Amino acid sequence: MDKEENKTPRIRFPEFKQDWEHKKLSDLLQVSKKKNKDLKYSKEHVLSVSGESGIVNQIEHMGRSYAGVSVHNYGVVEIGDIVYTKSPLKSNPYGIIKLNKGLPGIVSTLYAVYKVKEDSADGEFVEHYFSLDANTNRYLRPLVRKGAKNDMKINNEYVLHDRIYSPQKAEQKRIADFFNTIDEKIKLLLNKKHLLVEYQKSLLKKIFNKNIRFNDDKEKQFPKWELKKYNEIYSFYTTNSLSRDKLNYKEGTVKNIHYGDIHTKYATLFDVSKEKVPFINNEIDLSRIGQENYLQEGDLLIADASEDYKDIGKTIEVISVNNQKITSGLHTFHARPNKYKMAVGFSGYLLQTWKVREQVMKISQGSKVLGLSKNRLGEIELEIPCYEEQLKITKFLSETESQITMVESQIVKSKLYKKSLLQQTFCY
Repeated sequence: MDKEENKTPRIRFPEFKQDWEHKKLSDLLQVSKKKNKDLKYSKEHVLSVSGESGIVNQIEHMGRSYAGVSVHNYGVVEIGDIVYTKSPLKSNPYGIIKLNKGLPGIVSTLYAVYKVKEDSADGEFVEHYFSLDANTNRYLRPLVRKGAKNDMKINNEYVLHDRIYSPQKAEQKRIADFFNTIDEKIKLLLNKKHLLVEYQKSLLKKIFNKNIRFNDDKEKQFPKWELKKYNEIYSFYTTNSLSRDKLNYKEGTVKNIHYGDIHTKYATLFDVSKEKVPFINNEIDLSRIGQENYLQEGDLLIADASEDYKDIGKTIEVISVNNQKITSGLHTFHARPNKYKMAVGFSGYLLQTWKVREQVMKISQGSKVLGLSKNRLGEIELEIPCYEEQLKITKFLSETESQITMVESQIVKSKLYKKSLLQQTFCY
């Protein structure tokens, strides 16, 4: 790319007046050729690069080391080094660029390691610049050639060949400090959410182990819990087998729950007004769907297929349909509590408990893909309090749920705020 004229960002700190220069990345970074020849670092010190978490210890992040037989030729990554990973991600098909803010370690030859030129560059500024997917993709796309196996064909030196707009180091540092402050706020919110989730798990365990009991309005303890089979409480209703290509997010009269979204997106207590649910395409004939098969408040949706035990039988409870028509689709069971009185929201909490999850995992079958049958699910045993105690438990737990939802909303807003400011700072 030829050198372009200098430019000024859309927003900046008023004390800085000088135009930003169109600099080669090699003006800011240089290739680090330091290798682990002396084996100072072992397989326990191998690092991975995550789009969400940055540069992290591979064992802590992925559960085990994926290092080769020998790590003597691995690149050494010191604190403050920049790492480019030559492997594609969904949002970053040409790889990602991150700053090492944690402990030193080593990376495989699939990564390129760079030193920051301290006289002209601030490492955190460089990372914030490349934290925008658009910037990373725009920069790397002209440089990277992809091999037959989708691997990156690019020399470590050549990565620095193109240009980015950059101010003088003092302004770089000011920008980095500002975005670091936003990152710290997001980090605190994420930690707050984590603590609330752990607190909720603790409450669930204590309540459903009956270490915590509730009293009625006269301060008398409610009756003993009853042991019921799943099929003594719930009846199963017909679902459809529509795949993703039969759904869209733009228009339609009926919405459809896909099992993949139960695994990855939807809250345990499902309120359609707070979730993004696809429509069934208008050309699909819906006349065969009986009125009783549309979702109602209190209904359960169960994912009957999964590749791992953690998610097999994952269940959400519908707490609001907002007067919309919604059906349950491919690889789901639809259950309704019409045999025993259940408080709306209670089943969602009950079916998260370890006592239930353990039974579900035991009845799942399959090798590569695990599956459930309605008959086996119907035999699971559930311990149920009376309706009045269910109401109190649900109200108590939903208060914590509301706090988690509020913090999640704050996290989303903070991330959007940061992204907007990044775009106005780094896009011209």
